Amino acid sequence: MSARFNSFNSLAAATALALAGVSGSAFAADRVDLSSLNADSGDRFGRFLVKYRSGSAPRGDVASFNKAIGSAASATSSRLGGGKRAVQLKRLRRTASGADVVLTSRALSRDEAAALMRQLAADPAVESVSNDIRMVPYFTPNDTNFSQQFGFGTGNGGIRATTAWDVTKGEGTVVAVIDTGVVSHSDLNGNVIAGYDFISGDPAGEGLPAGGFFVANDGDGRDANPADPGNGVDAGQCGANGQARNSNWHGTHVAGTVAAVTNNAKGVAGTAHAAKLVPVRVLGRCGGYGSDISDAIIWASGGSVPGAPANPNPADVINMSLGGGAPSACPQIYKDALVDAAARGTIVVVAAGNSNANALTAVDGTGQPVGYTLTNCGTVISVGSVTSSGARSSFSNYGAGVDIAAPGSGILSTTNNGTRGPTTETYLSYDGTSMAAPHVAGVAALVQSVAPTPLTQEQMRTLLKNTARAFPVSPGTKPIGAGIVNAAAAVAAVQGGSNPGAQTYSNGTDANIPDNNATGVSTSIAVSGRTGNAPSNAQVSVSIVHTYQGDLIVDLIAPDGTVYNLHSRTGAGADNINQTYTVNLSSEALNGTWQLRAADRDAQDTGRIDSWSITF
Repeated sequence: MSARFNSFNSLAAATALALAGVSGSAFAADRVDLSSLNADSGDRFGRFLVKYRSGSAPRGDVASFNKAIGSAASATSSRLGGGKRAVQLKRLRRTASGADVVLTSRALSRDEAAALMRQLAADPAVESVSNDIRMVPYFTPNDTNFSQQFGFGTGNGGIRATTAWDVTKGEGTVVAVIDTGVVSHSDLNGNVIAGYDFISGDPAGEGLPAGGFFVANDGDGRDANPADPGNGVDAGQCGANGQARNSNWHGTHVAGTVAAVTNNAKGVAGTAHAAKLVPVRVLGRCGGYGSDISDAIIWASGGSVPGAPANPNPADVINMSLGGGAPSACPQIYKDALVDAAARGTIVVVAAGNSNANALTAVDGTGQPVGYTLTNCGTVISVGSVTSSGARSSFSNYGAGVDIAAPGSGILSTTNNGTRGPTTETYLSYDGTSMAAPHVAGVAALVQSVAPTPLTQEQMRTLLKNTARAFPVSPGTKPIGAGIVNAAAAVAAVQGGSNPGAQTYSNGTDANIPDNNATGVSTSIAVSGRTGNAPSNAQVSVSIVHTYQGDLIVDLIAPDGTVYNLHSRTGAGADNINQTYTVNLSSEALNGTWQLRAADRDAQDTGRIDSWSITF
């Protein structure tokens, strides 16, 4: 191959407005496949397929090929007037089908790529021109029970992890699970690295059975073995009114949701299954102590704890699916530990609690205390629970302290068959915000694995809330955060992707439209927690019950007062308006109060705004 064949040929970059300069008679439309630009998921292009006709000089001769693409580059430059950064073309190789792969020296915009393709196709010797479409593998785990894990998919209650996995699986990240420890499980062990047991000896005077290590249940105090020996108890062993219960292998279940070994033709998948797990044991029989838990937070995040060795694998993310106790405010010992962890860059995710109560005030419907949760501590991401339908789980705590929601009802994960000590491994479905939180912890690990710079706690909270998917079933007066965590949108956003995913905001409150009244009636939707402007293709869906469309003027009013007319006295005597309008709102900020106004401008017929929504 001659050196000349490898040389670059210059092209002045195209602009969309200049495309009109390429005459339609200059090429056959069926020779250029512009739809191939739409088939690529990106918006930058630098690799094209150019096939010259059999028998043509460029098909058989290197010099002729270089001359042909050079002429196309020069012609495009001339037609578009120049003034743009030059782009050079280079032939990479010929495919088995006879098309040549042509590379550009810089990425082209969609319009620039279209201009180049059109000019190449203007040569009668060209048989076809197309974008060399970039394919990516579609990752679907072959784990035998994956079909039962609705939480990872694209259904109403799913977190869209299956889409995120085509970008990242959490490589290079570490998630600490501060819980009951973990029990050996073949679908988990491969991702578990060194952890620690922070359960101390039993304090005197609490009525626990004699022995000194009843809570720990492993015969000793703090050590480097975070294995879960089980936490089952008999009635009365955890206080006079304590009920008997079997071991629940809670930490193992939580850990599996975060990072079970995946695509191994068995069991279940994990949210960030290329991440590594650091098990940190703080809960035993009858629970665990704040002093142990706070030390565990500091150690897991890479801090120093007296008497414990340094953590060789500081966590990028900590999951704590625990709570309970008497105070309604965050104990200072937790506050200090959480601030310490945040200062080291560790993201802390917590369960909102399972009392069907306000997660901040932690009281039930009668005002009785039901125990506090770590939501009160502020410097955490608090997670509520949804079902497979996307509705709030009946047990989930709620309120202003809850940041986001994730699947927490019927969650299948790794566990054990033992009722007291461990026996054989198995998989079980559990309910609880304890199951929701590790979905979010896993998503946080996915995000950190691709973030150009690791996000802080507050940056992560903001990102997850801004990219959350709207609830398909409104939680009503028991809010559980900004929406359902959306792994795909969060990963795309932190990579600088275009749109992190549209969200829908609705108002279903009826509003009567006064008859023959120019002022009309308005209902509003408040949008918060978003960044930037609305798109050029926002969708406004309107449902108005009225017996004469021709009476009505319907407007969308932006937060800055700009009016966008949707309907203006058309439709004559037809009943009702049930329509979705596409509106260019690109000059409007997303956040603020949006209004739908309907005015009846003639007498007799009446009606109401039944509902409306805006999606952007």
